[in-house]
Amino acid sequence: MSECIFCKIAARELPAEIVFEDEKTIAFKDINPHAPVHVLLVPKQHYTLLDDLPENEEEAGRLLLNVKKVAAILGISGGYKVLVNNGQSAGQVVPHLHVHLLAGKKFAL
Repeated sequence: MSECIFCKIAARELPAEIVFEDEKTIAFKDINPHAPVHVLLVPKQHYTLLDDLPENEEEAGRLLLNVKKVAAILGISGGYKVLVNNGQSAGQVVPHLHVHLLAGKKFAL
């Protein structure tokens, strides 16, 4: 998607503070953090919603395992929140599937 901000970050067309990258995922610090640690994990392949992931475990599994890797890199293993807003009505602002990894404060829910 040529206009997608996360696709542009993954393609290195826009700057971001990258904390992790492999062949399928890129993770970078959120520019509008809601916690002391707020990282977004984004599949490099464009999926608008979680609903758009292919019907196999590889893509979803890789994304979740990369959450674990990024938490270890950031030193927050064992104490973080993982959040996916799926669709505009659920609070998804950027129409590219992404996982929020948050830590460093207490969360209500």
